Amino acid sequence: MSEFNHVLSAAQRLPEKDRLRLIDALWESVPPDLEAPFSDEWAREIERRVAELDAGTAKTVPWSQIRDEALARIGHGKNN
Repeated sequence: MSEFNHVLSAAQRLPEKDRLRLIDALWESVPPDLEAPFSDEWAREIERRVAELDAGTAKTVPWSQIRDEALARIGHGKNN
């Protein structure tokens, strides 16, 4: 088993709250300027969403609000 598959298998056995914490920690560890490969379908979706943002028709929510709400749902608010 590759190291990736071993880590993935272990992560999938974690309780939901710990998996969400792990996702957050991993996401924060990715450099913001790293370019990730996207499928053609995702590239089209990204282009559509960018067009909505440019046109001012997209409803946006700040990441800080989304993150706080998600963490609050699993009992890991700012004070935890």
